[in-house]
Amino acid sequence: LIDSALATGVERIVLGSAALENPALVERAVATHGAHRVVVGLDARDGLVAVRGWTEQSAVRAEELLARMAALGVARFIYTDIARDGTLQGPNYDAIVSMVRKGKALGAAIVASGGIGSLDHLKRLADLGVEGAILGSGLYAGAFTLAEALEAVDNP
Repeated sequence: LIDSALATGVERIVLGSAALENPALVERAVATHGAHRVVVGLDARDGLVAVRGWTEQSAVRAEELLARMAALGVARFIYTDIARDGTLQGPNYDAIVSMVRKGKALGAAIVASGGIGSLDHLKRLADLGVEGAILGSGLYAGAFTLAEALEAVDNP
């Protein structure tokens, strides 16, 4: 499936549950397609990785899984605090700071997700050093436009 998706022109794939449950798959994907095309989604509740569409909680901390996957060559991660996702109340900045620090120490970039509901949230995330942000609910709710979001991070 990974090979098929990437062969169609998909730029990157995001692996979530597979990162925890089948790390060999992640390792093969990175070896075959390159670190720039494989992203690992770290979906966490209270710092612990959730899998299977957020229905199952693991005992593995997000920072630990980041380290395991970085050791396999993964260079980009999407960190989602699932308790904040869709709330527009603001990201979990403390967790994001921790993930960015860990990522930088391991040569990996972090994309933040969950709770982003204002341009100030985006500016703060940019200041924290995230590579990018996922803006779903903020855009859908009309809290800001994509143009406004890009302007906010390009011209803080």
